Amino acid sequence: MASSFGSSYSGLKCRDGIFYAGSNTHDLKKWPAQSIPIGHQGRRKCRVGVSVVRSQGADVAELQASSSGPLLVPRQRYCEATHMTIRRKTRTVNIGGVTIGSEHPIRVQTMTTTDTCDVQATVEQVMRIADKGADLVRITVQGKREADACFDIKNTLVQKGYSIPLVADIHFAPSVALRVAECFDKIRINPGNFADRRAKFETLEYTEDDYQKELEHIENVFSPLVEKCKKYGRAMRIGTNHGSLSDRIMSYYGDSPRGMVESAFEFARICRKMDYHNFLFSMKASNPVVMVQAYRLLVAEMNVVGWDYPLHLGVTEAGEGEDGRMKSAIGIGALLQDGLGDTIRVSLTEEPEYEIDPCTRLAKLGMEASRLQRGEPFEEKHRHYFDFQRRTGELPSQKEGEEVDYRGVLHRDGSVLMSVTLQQLKNPELLYKSLATKLIVGMPFKDLATVDTILLRELPPVEDKSARLAIKRLIDVSIGVLTPLSEQLTKPLPNAMVLVTLDEFSSGAHKLLPAGTRLAITLRGDEPYEELAILKNSDAIMLLLDLPRTDKKVSRVHASRRLFEYLQENQLNFPVIHHLQYPSGTERDDLVISAGSEAGALLVDGLGDGIFLEAPDHDFEFLRTTAFGMLQGCRMRNTKTEYVSCPSCGRTLFDLQEISAEIREKTSHLPGVSIAIMGCIVNGPGEMADADFGYVGGAPGKIDLYVGKTVVKRAIAMEQATDALIQLIKDHGRWVDPPKEEE
Repeated sequence: MASSFGSSYSGLKCRDGIFYAGSNTHDLKKWPAQSIPIGHQGRRKCRVGVSVVRSQGADVAELQASSSGPLLVPRQRYCEATHMTIRRKTRTVNIGGVTIGSEHPIRVQTMTTTDTCDVQATVEQVMRIADKGADLVRITVQGKREADACFDIKNTLVQKGYSIPLVADIHFAPSVALRVAECFDKIRINPGNFADRRAKFETLEYTEDDYQKELEHIENVFSPLVEKCKKYGRAMRIGTNHGSLSDRIMSYYGDSPRGMVESAFEFARICRKMDYHNFLFSMKASNPVVMVQAYRLLVAEMNVVGWDYPLHLGVTEAGEGEDGRMKSAIGIGALLQDGLGDTIRVSLTEEPEYEIDPCTRLAKLGMEASRLQRGEPFEEKHRHYFDFQRRTGELPSQKEGEEVDYRGVLHRDGSVLMSVTLQQLKNPELLYKSLATKLIVGMPFKDLATVDTILLRELPPVEDKSARLAIKRLIDVSIGVLTPLSEQLTKPLPNAMVLVTLDEFSSGAHKLLPAGTRLAITLRGDEPYEELAILKNSDAIMLLLDLPRTDKKVSRVHASRRLFEYLQENQLNFPVIHHLQYPSGTERDDLVISAGSEAGALLVDGLGDGIFLEAPDHDFEFLRTTAFGMLQGCRMRNTKTEYVSCPSCGRTLFDLQEISAEIREKTSHLPGVSIAIMGCIVNGPGEMADADFGYVGGAPGKIDLYVGKTVVKRAIAMEQATDALIQLIKDHGRWVDPPKEEE
């Protein structure tokens, strides 16, 4: 076998999980799909190098290199349609009488945080969760004592009239899984640690025989559980986590979405071999971008081999509050918009019953999106489904003769726009603070999380010198000021950018403005191509993508994808701002979840250059921080400390909510720093793949500290652990003192 086909080989095809080279597959050498290399060190020997993939239908795929290197990324179909939400067709999985799959509602679930051995506390928490409307409850089962307690938990719940299905969460313990399968309705196994040893993040080298022996070992360990699940009619979730892949998988595929998929497929193949099909998949990560890529890749691979298993969606270790809800909305919502997902969990560092409300809102959003069933088909050539490549709009440049610097009105990593009222202009210093500027002797200057551009729907009268001076001071520090065409024509504001509708631009109304006036164009995104063609004659500084929420018949996500495709096909590099306007009465959580699902679904694909949120019932600070939180959740612009915080479970060795709040209070001013706060070692080095520093429960009352995935200090008394974490950050040169408020 040749060691490489070169930089690309379009004759390589995949059918039924087997790759073939050449035009005639009958007499050519063939290689299993998992034997294709992806450019990492420490690989199985005698493997084929490839770097192409294009869709050839549901059962044939080619391969192409990702933007980050020779990682193979499939380009085959991952959803039913790219122009509308059509729910992916799946088989039905039965979990203790609750059915999951495309023919059923999207189910919601959560996980207990009590000590599983405390039967009474666990039962009471399960009842509270069930009363909030959960369809399933997961309970951690880490040992024989916990497995024995599960029988009492189940029996007590039945006696109290609760029939909610229970799911056992298993790590490292095949024998425990066998025991609890006798009483619980579903077993969740983590393929990264069910049969493999705990990852040491070592690069391993395998021959073909070595690797086959590893697969045989997995089958020997796993098949008894499959047999027991078949015997008792139990369901199973093969739940991969990005950060807890085995050394074997990481040596093969890297710490990547492809590694996540292959890890799950190894176990699924055993299930299928044993004619067991009552299972579903999950591909969780704390990074919403990685999570979305992994699920899409999973479905694409299932399409190739003709599998139809349901999906459990979740962003693991999302955190708490608006940040946790936003991360979950971005990841889960993006997939629901593509018709993917049959059950969901929003993982929050809060009481588990609080997860049900955002779960329910997301499930409702997903079901409504799939009912819309309207969209104009278009050919999609430019969006990257499986690897993040941002379409970056061309930032403003300075033109000769301009009195002010427009280069700062948008930010290269993602911009935030806000609407400002005449009332706010009456107190300039308070306005400057609300825009998150840095005040020096009462004068505003840009800071890390300062709003980039403001929209003044109404300009102050020309004679209102005070208000106009307040605006001028913003313009002087490169904060953009937008105003509608009608306002600028009647009450001209020097150096303002003018917002025009696509119709106004087409009619030439903007030509009434002085030559050289900077324009921004607002549009819906679903206009006919002949109307969009006028953009080719524009040098607009930005586009505002604003599909009214009153239009219930058009999908914002799919109309936006169509617009971006048009812009890229015609090489129109305008920055595009997602403008979401919410009516009075919109609840706070609805705003966070819908914004994350709709705009976040586009930003995770690199489509968009900023966010503009408007909601009359919500305060300015909430809208600003929500917009910046979305950009950070989509891995665009970092303006605050990033936390990877597990939601707690029966394994947790300290009060996660209390410690999380304490650490956040002391470290929230460190943008660019990522801190993992993990209740135990299961959610420790493996599951904090994105973190710079880690605070992990090592034993009751003791904390281990990590740098990346490496433990650097062990068994620190909890009372000193937060200070020790801060010192660790200082030792690595990542600490700055909190800013002092100006007197």
